[in-house]
Amino acid sequence: MSNTLEALRKITTVVADTGDFATLEAYAPQDATTNPSLILKALQQAEYLPVLDDAIEATQNSEKNGEALVDLVIDHLLVGFGQKILEIVPGRVSTEVDACLSFDTRATVAKARELIALYEAAGINRERILIKIASTWEGIRACEILQQEGIRCNMTLLFSLAQAVACAEAEAQLISPFVGRILDWYKANTDTPYTAETDPGVVSVGEIYTYYKKFGHNTEVMGASFRNIGEILELAGCDLLTISPALLEELQGMTDEVPRKLNPENAADAAIEQLDVSEKSFRWLLNEDAMATEKLSQGIRVFGQDMLKVRAIVRTQLAQVPVA
Repeated sequence: MSNTLEALRKITTVVADTGDFATLEAYAPQDATTNPSLILKALQQAEYLPVLDDAIEATQNSEKNGEALVDLVIDHLLVGFGQKILEIVPGRVSTEVDACLSFDTRATVAKARELIALYEAAGINRERILIKIASTWEGIRACEILQQEGIRCNMTLLFSLAQAVACAEAEAQLISPFVGRILDWYKANTDTPYTAETDPGVVSVGEIYTYYKKFGHNTEVMGASFRNIGEILELAGCDLLTISPALLEELQGMTDEVPRKLNPENAADAAIEQLDVSEKSFRWLLNEDAMATEKLSQGIRVFGQDMLKVRAIVRTQLAQVPVA
Protein backbone atom coordinates (compact mmCIF):
# COMPACT_ATOMS: atom_id res chain seq x y z
CA MET A 1 0.00 0.00 0.00
CA SER A 2 1.35 3.44 -0.92
CA ASN A 3 1.74 6.01 1.83
CA THR A 4 -0.13 9.31 2.07
CA LEU A 5 2.79 11.34 0.75
CA GLU A 6 2.88 9.24 -2.42
CA ALA A 7 -0.89 9.61 -2.79
CA LEU A 8 -0.64 13.37 -2.41
CA ARG A 9 2.06 13.53 -5.11
CA LYS A 10 -0.41 12.09 -7.64
CA ILE A 11 -2.51 15.25 -7.55
CA THR A 12 -0.17 17.96 -6.20
CA THR A 13 3.49 18.79 -6.74
CA VAL A 14 5.26 18.35 -3.40
CA VAL A 15 8.00 20.83 -2.53
CA ALA A 16 10.38 20.58 0.45
CA ASP A 17 10.52 23.65 2.67
CA THR A 18 14.09 23.22 3.89
CA GLY A 19 17.75 23.91 3.31
CA ASP A 20 18.65 20.48 4.72
CA PHE A 21 20.19 18.38 1.95
CA ALA A 22 19.65 15.11 3.82
CA THR A 23 15.92 15.81 4.02
CA LEU A 24 15.76 16.41 0.28
CA GLU A 25 17.34 13.04 -0.40
CA ALA A 26 14.98 11.29 2.01
CA TYR A 27 11.69 12.65 0.65
CA ALA A 28 12.52 13.22 -3.04
CA PRO A 29 10.47 16.39 -3.61
CA GLN A 30 10.12 17.94 -7.07
CA ASP A 31 11.27 21.41 -5.95
CA ALA A 32 12.70 23.04 -2.84
CA THR A 33 12.26 26.42 -1.18
CA THR A 34 14.62 28.33 1.10
CA ASN A 35 14.35 31.55 3.09
CA PRO A 36 16.63 33.50 5.44
CA SER A 37 15.37 31.60 8.48
CA LEU A 38 16.13 28.22 6.89
CA ILE A 39 19.57 29.38 5.75
CA LEU A 40 20.32 30.62 9.28
CA LYS A 41 19.23 27.28 10.73
CA ALA A 42 21.47 25.40 8.29
CA LEU A 43 24.49 27.59 9.11
CA GLN A 44 24.13 26.64 12.77
CA GLN A 45 24.94 23.05 11.81
CA ALA A 46 28.59 22.17 11.23
CA GLU A 47 27.91 20.06 8.15
CA TYR A 48 26.71 23.12 6.22
CA LEU A 49 29.57 25.47 7.05
CA PRO A 50 31.57 24.29 3.99
CA VAL A 51 28.96 26.04 1.84
CA LEU A 52 29.90 29.29 3.58
CA ASP A 53 33.60 28.50 3.24
CA ASP A 54 33.10 28.04 -0.50
CA ALA A 55 31.23 31.35 -0.72
CA ILE A 56 34.07 33.17 1.00
CA GLU A 57 36.66 31.50 -1.21
CA ALA A 58 34.69 32.54 -4.31
CA THR A 59 35.00 36.21 -3.30
CA GLN A 60 38.69 36.24 -2.39
CA ASN A 61 39.68 38.14 -5.54
CA SER A 62 36.97 40.76 -5.11
CA GLU A 63 38.00 44.37 -4.59
CA LYS A 64 35.04 44.87 -2.31
CA ASN A 65 35.41 45.22 1.45
CA GLY A 66 33.32 45.92 4.52
CA GLU A 67 29.56 45.46 4.14
CA ALA A 68 29.81 45.32 0.35
CA LEU A 69 31.98 42.21 0.71
CA VAL A 70 29.52 40.73 3.21
CA ASP A 71 26.74 41.30 0.65
CA LEU A 72 28.75 39.53 -2.03
CA VAL A 73 29.54 36.55 0.21
CA ILE A 74 25.87 36.22 1.12
CA ASP A 75 24.91 36.21 -2.57
CA HIS A 76 27.41 33.40 -3.18
CA LEU A 77 26.14 31.63 -0.06
CA LEU A 78 22.52 31.70 -1.19
CA VAL A 79 23.47 30.51 -4.66
CA GLY A 80 25.75 27.87 -3.12
CA PHE A 81 22.83 26.42 -1.18
CA GLY A 82 20.72 26.58 -4.31
CA GLN A 83 23.34 24.72 -6.34
CA LYS A 84 23.58 21.95 -3.76
CA ILE A 85 19.81 21.64 -3.67
CA LEU A 86 19.56 21.47 -7.46
CA GLU A 87 21.97 18.52 -7.45
CA ILE A 88 19.25 16.64 -5.54
CA VAL A 89 15.85 17.90 -6.74
CA PRO A 90 14.88 17.54 -10.40
CA GLY A 91 12.94 20.81 -10.53
CA ARG A 92 13.45 24.30 -9.15
CA VAL A 93 14.85 26.02 -6.12
CA SER A 94 13.58 29.29 -4.63
CA THR A 95 16.19 31.81 -3.48
CA GLU A 96 15.00 34.80 -1.48
CA VAL A 97 15.90 38.46 -1.87
CA ASP A 98 16.83 40.14 1.42
CA ALA A 99 13.67 41.28 3.21
CA CYS A 100 15.22 44.69 3.83
CA LEU A 101 14.61 45.40 0.13
CA SER A 102 10.88 44.71 0.38
CA PHE A 103 9.91 48.35 -0.18
CA ASP A 104 12.50 49.13 -2.87
CA THR A 105 11.55 48.03 -6.38
CA ARG A 106 14.80 49.07 -8.03
CA ALA A 107 17.03 47.39 -5.44
CA THR A 108 14.96 44.19 -5.55
CA VAL A 109 15.31 44.02 -9.34
CA ALA A 110 19.05 44.62 -9.10
CA LYS A 111 19.55 41.91 -6.46
CA ALA A 112 17.48 39.40 -8.42
CA ARG A 113 19.61 40.05 -11.51
CA GLU A 114 22.79 39.57 -9.47
CA LEU A 115 21.58 36.24 -8.07
CA ILE A 116 20.52 34.97 -11.49
CA ALA A 117 23.89 36.03 -12.94
CA LEU A 118 25.69 33.96 -10.29
CA TYR A 119 23.52 30.93 -11.02
CA GLU A 120 24.09 31.26 -14.75
CA ALA A 121 27.84 31.68 -14.23
CA ALA A 122 27.68 28.33 -12.43
CA GLY A 123 26.01 26.77 -15.47
CA ILE A 124 22.46 26.67 -14.05
CA ASN A 125 19.62 27.72 -16.33
CA ARG A 126 17.43 30.52 -14.94
CA GLU A 127 14.37 28.36 -15.59
CA ARG A 128 15.37 26.28 -12.56
CA ILE A 129 15.46 29.32 -10.27
CA LEU A 130 12.60 31.13 -8.57
CA ILE A 131 13.49 34.47 -6.98
CA LYS A 132 11.47 34.90 -3.80
CA ILE A 133 10.16 38.40 -3.17
CA ALA A 134 7.82 39.72 -0.47
CA SER A 135 4.35 40.53 -1.80
CA THR A 136 4.45 44.24 -1.07
CA TRP A 137 3.33 46.69 -3.76
CA GLU A 138 7.00 47.45 -4.47
CA GLY A 139 7.89 43.76 -4.56
CA ILE A 140 5.08 43.03 -7.00
CA ARG A 141 6.29 45.81 -9.30
CA ALA A 142 9.78 44.28 -9.19
CA CYS A 143 8.25 40.93 -10.10
CA GLU A 144 6.54 42.48 -13.10
CA ILE A 145 9.89 43.78 -14.41
CA LEU A 146 11.75 40.56 -13.71
CA GLN A 147 9.17 38.28 -15.29
CA GLN A 148 9.44 40.29 -18.52
CA GLU A 149 13.18 39.51 -18.47
CA GLY A 150 12.61 35.79 -18.05
CA ILE A 151 13.49 35.83 -14.35
CA ARG A 152 10.81 33.79 -12.64
CA CYS A 153 9.45 34.97 -9.31
CA ASN A 154 7.99 33.25 -6.25
CA MET A 155 5.93 35.84 -4.39
CA THR A 156 6.10 35.12 -0.69
CA LEU A 157 4.64 36.51 2.55
CA LEU A 158 1.25 36.46 0.88
CA PHE A 159 -1.82 36.55 3.11
CA SER A 160 -4.67 38.05 1.09
CA LEU A 161 -6.62 37.80 -2.16
CA ALA A 162 -5.60 41.36 -3.05
CA GLN A 163 -1.92 40.40 -2.91
CA ALA A 164 -2.59 37.23 -4.90
CA VAL A 165 -4.51 39.02 -7.66
CA ALA A 166 -1.86 41.75 -7.96
CA CYS A 167 0.83 39.06 -8.26
CA ALA A 168 -1.13 37.26 -10.97
CA GLU A 169 -1.65 40.46 -12.93
CA ALA A 170 2.12 41.04 -12.72
CA GLU A 171 2.43 37.53 -14.22
CA ALA A 172 4.37 36.07 -11.31
CA GLN A 173 5.43 32.50 -11.93
CA LEU A 174 4.28 31.37 -8.50
CA ILE A 175 2.80 32.60 -5.24
CA SER A 176 3.27 31.16 -1.74
CA PRO A 177 0.22 31.92 0.43
CA PHE A 178 1.09 31.26 4.09
CA VAL A 179 -1.58 28.95 5.48
CA GLY A 180 -0.28 28.39 9.03
CA ARG A 181 0.58 32.00 9.75
CA ILE A 182 -2.98 33.01 8.85
CA LEU A 183 -4.29 30.42 11.32
CA ASP A 184 -1.84 31.69 13.95
CA TRP A 185 -3.32 35.19 13.68
CA TYR A 186 -6.93 34.03 13.97
CA LYS A 187 -6.14 31.81 16.95
CA ALA A 188 -4.52 34.77 18.70
CA ASN A 189 -7.29 37.21 17.87
CA THR A 190 -10.54 35.20 18.04
CA ASP A 191 -12.15 32.63 20.30
CA THR A 192 -13.36 30.52 17.38
CA PRO A 193 -12.39 26.83 17.27
CA TYR A 194 -11.19 25.82 13.80
CA THR A 195 -11.31 22.50 11.99
CA ALA A 196 -9.20 21.62 8.96
CA GLU A 197 -12.14 22.62 6.73
CA THR A 198 -12.73 25.99 8.43
CA ASP A 199 -9.05 26.84 8.95
CA PRO A 200 -8.78 30.48 7.71
CA GLY A 201 -5.49 29.74 5.95
CA VAL A 202 -7.00 26.81 4.08
CA VAL A 203 -10.05 28.91 3.15
CA SER A 204 -7.79 31.71 1.88
CA VAL A 205 -5.77 29.43 -0.40
CA GLY A 206 -8.96 27.83 -1.72
CA GLU A 207 -10.32 31.29 -2.54
CA ILE A 208 -7.12 32.27 -4.37
CA TYR A 209 -6.97 28.98 -6.28
CA THR A 210 -10.60 29.36 -7.38
CA TYR A 211 -10.04 32.98 -8.49
CA TYR A 212 -7.00 32.05 -10.56
CA LYS A 213 -8.70 29.15 -12.30
CA LYS A 214 -11.92 31.08 -12.97
CA PHE A 215 -10.19 34.07 -14.53
CA GLY A 216 -7.49 32.16 -16.37
CA HIS A 217 -4.37 33.26 -14.48
CA ASN A 218 -1.35 31.06 -15.15
CA THR A 219 0.43 31.91 -11.89
CA GLU A 220 1.01 28.74 -9.86
CA VAL A 221 -0.42 28.51 -6.34
CA MET A 222 1.86 26.89 -3.76
CA GLY A 223 0.40 26.59 -0.27
CA ALA A 224 3.08 27.16 2.39
CA SER A 225 3.69 27.48 6.12
CA PHE A 226 1.66 24.51 7.33
CA ARG A 227 0.97 23.82 10.99
CA ASN A 228 -0.61 20.38 10.68
CA ILE A 229 -1.46 17.52 8.32
CA GLY A 230 -5.12 18.53 8.17
CA GLU A 231 -4.26 21.80 6.42
CA ILE A 232 -2.22 19.94 3.82
CA LEU A 233 -4.87 17.34 3.04
CA GLU A 234 -7.58 20.00 2.75
CA LEU A 235 -5.52 21.60 -0.03
CA ALA A 236 -4.89 18.40 -1.97
CA GLY A 237 -5.10 19.32 -5.63
CA CYS A 238 -3.44 22.71 -5.18
CA ASP A 239 -0.79 23.30 -7.86
CA LEU A 240 2.03 22.85 -5.33
CA LEU A 241 2.44 22.51 -1.57
CA THR A 242 5.74 23.28 0.18
CA ILE A 243 6.03 21.15 3.31
CA SER A 244 8.46 21.06 6.23
CA PRO A 245 10.56 17.94 6.92
CA ALA A 246 8.55 17.06 10.05
CA LEU A 247 5.26 17.05 8.16
CA LEU A 248 6.78 15.21 5.19
CA GLU A 249 7.87 12.48 7.59
CA GLU A 250 4.38 12.35 9.11
CA LEU A 251 2.76 12.05 5.68
CA GLN A 252 5.19 9.32 4.69
CA GLY A 253 4.23 7.35 7.78
CA MET A 254 0.48 7.51 7.03
CA THR A 255 -1.64 5.32 4.75
CA ASP A 256 -4.74 7.54 4.46
CA GLU A 257 -6.30 8.08 1.06
CA VAL A 258 -6.03 11.60 -0.35
CA PRO A 259 -9.23 12.81 -2.03
CA ARG A 260 -8.83 15.84 -4.28
CA LYS A 261 -10.20 18.99 -2.57
CA LEU A 262 -9.18 21.68 -5.08
CA ASN A 263 -10.17 21.17 -8.70
CA PRO A 264 -10.01 23.71 -11.54
CA GLU A 265 -13.23 22.35 -13.01
CA ASN A 266 -15.16 23.58 -9.98
CA ALA A 267 -13.92 27.16 -10.40
CA ALA A 268 -15.85 27.99 -13.57
CA ASP A 269 -19.18 28.41 -11.78
CA ALA A 270 -17.81 30.17 -8.70
CA ALA A 271 -19.79 33.31 -7.82
CA ILE A 272 -16.86 35.73 -7.59
CA GLU A 273 -16.06 39.00 -9.32
CA GLN A 274 -12.75 40.33 -10.57
CA LEU A 275 -10.86 42.49 -8.10
CA ASP A 276 -9.43 45.95 -8.79
CA VAL A 277 -5.80 45.92 -7.71
CA SER A 278 -4.63 49.29 -8.94
CA GLU A 279 -2.16 50.78 -6.47
CA LYS A 280 -4.81 52.81 -4.67
CA SER A 281 -7.17 49.85 -4.37
CA PHE A 282 -4.39 47.40 -3.43
CA ARG A 283 -3.12 49.57 -0.59
CA TRP A 284 -6.65 50.16 0.70
CA LEU A 285 -7.63 46.47 0.60
CA LEU A 286 -4.42 45.46 2.35
CA ASN A 287 -4.88 48.17 4.96
CA GLU A 288 -8.43 47.00 5.65
CA ASP A 289 -7.23 43.43 6.23
CA ALA A 290 -5.69 43.56 9.71
CA MET A 291 -4.45 39.98 9.54
CA ALA A 292 -2.69 40.40 6.19
CA THR A 293 -1.18 43.75 7.16
CA GLU A 294 0.16 42.47 10.48
CA LYS A 295 1.47 39.14 9.16
CA LEU A 296 3.16 40.78 6.16
CA SER A 297 4.93 43.27 8.41
CA GLN A 298 5.86 40.60 10.94
CA GLY A 299 7.18 38.27 8.25
CA ILE A 300 9.39 40.97 6.77
CA ARG A 301 10.74 41.80 10.24
CA VAL A 302 11.50 38.16 11.10
CA PHE A 303 13.22 37.43 7.78
CA GLY A 304 15.11 40.73 8.09
CA GLN A 305 16.28 39.86 11.60
CA ASP A 306 17.39 36.38 10.54
CA MET A 307 19.34 37.82 7.63
CA LEU A 308 21.12 40.14 10.07
CA LYS A 309 22.14 37.02 12.01
CA VAL A 310 23.40 35.43 8.80
CA ARG A 311 25.41 38.60 8.14
CA ALA A 312 26.95 38.34 11.61
CA ILE A 313 28.03 34.74 10.92
CA VAL A 314 29.54 35.81 7.61
CA ARG A 315 31.46 38.69 9.26
CA THR A 316 32.86 36.29 11.87
CA GLN A 317 34.03 33.86 9.19
CA LEU A 318 35.53 36.64 7.08
CA ALA A 319 37.48 37.90 10.08
CA GLN A 320 39.19 34.51 10.30
CA VAL A 321 40.41 34.57 6.70
CA PRO A 322 44.18 35.18 6.59
CA VAL A 323 45.19 38.46 4.96
CA ALA A 324 47.11 37.79 1.76
